[in-house]
Amino acid sequence: MASPKQLSYKNQAETIIKNLTKRKMQGFYCETVEDAKKKLTELLAQTGEGIPSKKTVGYGGSMTLDENGFKDAVKAAGHELIIRENYKTPEELKECKAKLVNADAFLMSTNAITLDGELVNIDGRGNRVSFLIYGPESVIIVAGMNKVVSNVEDGIRRVRNIATPPNCVRLNCKTPCATTGKCGECFGDSICCQFVVTRMSRVPDRIKVILVGEELGY
Repeated sequence: MASPKQLSYKNQAETIIKNLTKRKMQGFYCETVEDAKKKLTELLAQTGEGIPSKKTVGYGGSMTLDENGFKDAVKAAGHELIIRENYKTPEELKECKAKLVNADAFLMSTNAITLDGELVNIDGRGNRVSFLIYGPESVIIVAGMNKVVSNVEDGIRRVRNIATPPNCVRLNCKTPCATTGKCGECFGDSICCQFVVTRMSRVPDRIKVILVGEELGY
């Protein structure tokens, strides 16, 4: 029997999915990580005119993806995962960027998602948000229900005070939040450089959001 928390997650997800639809994005709800991986591979398997069955798939930095086997699921399904860590030299990095911008799909999480269906992301170099905005044919977002917020302002607060501090610790950034756990509005080694709110998708259904009824990532 579902717990009150699980039922609440499901109710919130239904609200978000309805609002994603009006914003020309697709939403799906999965109760578990395993169900979410099945949904991911199902979405990648979709074909059509000019859409290959074997996809090239890029990804943005995400503890949700790294800790829960989503990238392994992509490879196990027979798709080509563009492993960006394998590209080292300046020439190789340029090649990697070209592959990513032309990928069939880009996999990422989101720092926050509002109940009204808006995506809130803060990035350092901007590579993750740039491919969300433009380039890959499809963007698939996997997000735990711990990322849900009431509105954009709450989303920004969540990212700066909940998601960014542990990320700065993980990345060994010398920021105030890495030591205090609270945003210090810094200009030094900050990873809070690009603030992007995705209000809607200009290309219908290009962005797909898989909501997971678990707490995932930061």
